[in-house]
Amino acid sequence: MKMTSIGKLAMTTAGAAFAVSMIVAGPVAAEGNKGKEKCYGVVAKGANDCGTASHSCAGQAKEDHAKDEWIYVPAGMCERLAGGSTEAPKA
Repeated sequence: MKMTSIGKLAMTTAGAAFAVSMIVAGPVAAEGNKGKEKCYGVVAKGANDCGTASHSCAGQAKEDHAKDEWIYVPAGMCERLAGGSTEAPKA
């Protein structure tokens, strides 16, 4: 299938828009976690914030209080939670 000038322009525009959105969204996402810390070992089943060595996505924790699962909590709170640690467990 031959690409027309309009098709090339549309693809270029879409690519540029995507690139700009990623540049802008990156810092915004990082600011969303400002004042928070990762807290390991306190996650309820299915409530983790990100992937681990055993899976790649949030919400896939298989059990409560798994040592390698983490969630963001306000800075300073993790150490007050039973079983909470700000350091990832050693593999």
